Amino acid sequence: MLIKGSRKYNLRHNTERVSPPEFGRMINGQGLGLVSQLRYGICHMSFNGCEVIAVHNALVYLGKPEPLMKIAFYMERFRVLMGFFGCNAYSIGKALRHFGVENTRSRSAEDSRSFIITFWTKIPFLSAIHTVFCLRTEKGIAVYNRYNNCPTVMYCRTVEEIIGKHRPIAVYTIEKTADEILNNI
Repeated sequence: MLIKGSRKYNLRHNTERVSPPEFGRMINGQGLGLVSQLRYGICHMSFNGCEVIAVHNALVYLGKPEPLMKIAFYMERFRVLMGFFGCNAYSIGKALRHFGVENTRSRSAEDSRSFIITFWTKIPFLSAIHTVFCLRTEKGIAVYNRYNNCPTVMYCRTVEEIIGKHRPIAVYTIEKTADEILNNI
């Protein structure tokens, strides 16, 4: 018998009961579509899956996609309060390294081309946290999975526009670009 919310229960639910999201595509809007039905910890990913989705989006950007269910299964070991509060933001770098992504945890994303950032959505310690994958482009900073119900990438001019006036909780700079990986640099 599997216990609801356990790693194995969630893996079975995510692989047998739910159709997976399209492989190799960025995910936006964790409360929309197939991804919202997947489980992480004791909840559905529409509630607490942003860290898993941020790692997924980083892997897709780097041309190293993995099935979302595989990423979620691995990251279950880092969940906070059985996944009710999502994933430990300080363990995202471990998950990236597990999937072959060189990264550095830093205090700021100002000099980063691509990065994952975790931040308070409102007042620190009294609100939820959110984690997103970001990429600097000519249009500005592309923010993937910006909001729970936003189906497209959002563009922001500054990091402060993404996270507000608070300091980020954690920033993971992706060391190589997709082009560098393709060219084996």
